Amino acid sequence: MSKRRKQSTVKGKKLSAFQLRREILKLFKRHPSKRLNPKQVARKLKITNNRDSVQDAMDKLAEKKEIIPLGDYKYKLNRKTQEERDSQTGEKHIGKVDMTRSGDAYIICEGKEEDVHVSAKYLNTAMNGDKVRIRTWRPRGRRKLEGEVIEIIERSRSHFIGTLWKYPQYALVSIDTNPSMDAIVDLNELKDANDEDRVVVRIDSWSSPKHGGNATGTITAVLGQAGSHDIEMKSILINNGFDLEFPEKVMREAEFLPERISPQEIERRKDLRDIPTLTIDPDDAKDFDDALSIRHLKNGEIEIGIHIADVTHYVKEGTPLDKEALKRSTSVYLVDRVLPMLPERLSNGLCSLRPHEDRLAFSAVFIMNKSHKIIDRWFGRTVIHSDRRFTYNEAQEIIDSGKGDMVKELQELNKLAKLLRKRRYKNGAINFETDEVKFKLDENGSPVDVYVKERKDAHLLVEDFMLLANKEVATYISMKGRDNEIPFVYRVHDEPDPDKVEEMARFARELGFDMDVGSPRAIANSFNRLAKAAADDPGLKLLSPIAIRTMAKAAYSSDNIGHYGLGFEYYSHFTSPIRRYSDVLAHRLLDRNLEQEVFRTNKHKLEEECKHISQQERRAINAERESVKYKQVEYIEKHLGEEFPAFISGMIDSGIFVELQDSRVEGMIPFENMDEPFEVADSRLRCVGLYSGQEYKMGQEVKVRIVRADLSKRQVEMDWIREDVAISGKPHNKGRSQKIYRGKRNRK
Repeated sequence: MSKRRKQSTVKGKKLSAFQLRREILKLFKRHPSKRLNPKQVARKLKITNNRDSVQDAMDKLAEKKEIIPLGDYKYKLNRKTQEERDSQTGEKHIGKVDMTRSGDAYIICEGKEEDVHVSAKYLNTAMNGDKVRIRTWRPRGRRKLEGEVIEIIERSRSHFIGTLWKYPQYALVSIDTNPSMDAIVDLNELKDANDEDRVVVRIDSWSSPKHGGNATGTITAVLGQAGSHDIEMKSILINNGFDLEFPEKVMREAEFLPERISPQEIERRKDLRDIPTLTIDPDDAKDFDDALSIRHLKNGEIEIGIHIADVTHYVKEGTPLDKEALKRSTSVYLVDRVLPMLPERLSNGLCSLRPHEDRLAFSAVFIMNKSHKIIDRWFGRTVIHSDRRFTYNEAQEIIDSGKGDMVKELQELNKLAKLLRKRRYKNGAINFETDEVKFKLDENGSPVDVYVKERKDAHLLVEDFMLLANKEVATYISMKGRDNEIPFVYRVHDEPDPDKVEEMARFARELGFDMDVGSPRAIANSFNRLAKAAADDPGLKLLSPIAIRTMAKAAYSSDNIGHYGLGFEYYSHFTSPIRRYSDVLAHRLLDRNLEQEVFRTNKHKLEEECKHISQQERRAINAERESVKYKQVEYIEKHLGEEFPAFISGMIDSGIFVELQDSRVEGMIPFENMDEPFEVADSRLRCVGLYSGQEYKMGQEVKVRIVRADLSKRQVEMDWIREDVAISGKPHNKGRSQKIYRGKRNRK
């Protein structure tokens, strides 16, 4: 995304005649409906030019028909002139809306490197994620491309959550959007909703002249009074564009699918039911996507089976079930619930590779020689029988102790997984181990404990074999289509942006860590060294999120560019079709290309599906993060006044961010609550107290007290407990030129 420059200011300056005319015209464009006189203009611009010079500038703008004189020394923008100029010089583009917190937006246009800034007043009801057509222009003297939405091609969502307010002639739903929006609702269609209830509203008209330009809508669900855990989690899902319920026709189709596997179906498949097979999943998992098998062959070779739920046997292309799965594209995992991509009869039942039951699978089988090199591979539809379902903890205990069910299989799989992992890092994969926050909830869904999930060999074992299957499937398709491309769904990850990496390297150097950023391979090696060093240095550990932000986002595409982060030339997603539609597509395309004849789908249609799936994935990630943040604030709300060890995790103009060591709850310490003013380095990695001379840096351990927790805003405020810091009351001059932020002692 392009850099977004701050607007320059003319406050307190005396402008030249040319500058004055330019700034006045910009002011009128920012407020196209306002009527202003010279005195008001001077006051709004905060310039020192006298009233006569402002009047002269406005008269000249009126002569050029840029503004219109209205009498009584007042003027307004000549919109007709502006529109004519735009229609003559403006280019038209199609893109997606990326909203900012201010209510303005940037339009990300296909085939255009520069994002287009669109002011809130020119959005014309466009919302975040909408596909729009815009007209663009580049204001004179400015580098930033500006635009206006002239058509909304496709809405990203139609259902929103809001609060209901009843009035004598109508009801109004105040919707949780940025910018804020209201929808008028008929009093006769409230579904028994009460005043101030949280409701789901479907927008039927985005601008109704009959209702003063407001949107009109229909209430589709009543959630109840705000504040409950259940309503907040549902709100997170709906606000990110996910439907809570499946359509009736989809549920009906799922219910009519046969439970029994017919003998004819088994006959068509490779029968692997006699091979020892197991699954390893989280304690509370019900949708078992994958199973593993291992057996020794007579010549000393090893056969590894990676068996994936055969979703496409049940979900046929073009059916209501298939269309709904594509629409959702992913299961969404919140702290206390899962919103599945497929109805539970499939996700937790027919497709789930449950133990002690025959199940249909799509398998990837690999033969390894005595040196553990793959010498043969086979893909195809199978029938399997899982002998044992392990939780991660159970599998880990058996691996560590050498005792328990299927101990030989688990230990051998773990040994092979470690070899695969070692080779992957040797070939350029990046180790981006990030902390995953987990919660213990009581019977009401309220968090009683927050902790960081520990990733052990059992977790990594499953991950390594899934990576192997995903890589080999993509390699098979690519090699088969090397002379004439076979369109396929790849999981791609581009090389990092050089400018972002350079900035990251500067941050790292300030914290005492040198990075080699001379080549993509060198960058990968530097990130891996950083991951190792961070294990002993909390300050470096907090650089991991910055490092991740330098990287391109992984996405789905029919154009393969490889996966930089994994160091793979070919990579796909094949192993989780219960919860990812990308894998459903991969299964169908792979199956049709297992025979000698080549099958090629429509690449343009496939690319559109890839873009939709990528967008849904980003929405799901956002929803998951929101639920974690909500539960963290809900947890810490019970600990007001208590003290915790923490690390400094960030610095901004108004204060310091800290992260609690155990729960990873992040909060802010405002500078205005401190007992001395602070000076913040330009790098935002260090600050110094101007009276005490005490310096603090990113990653430094501190002690804090919880002051306030605001669940509605997901914000936590803390106090910094600084022990044994002498405050002299006199500035401690270190010769710095950074910005100074005042504490309580300096406030009037």
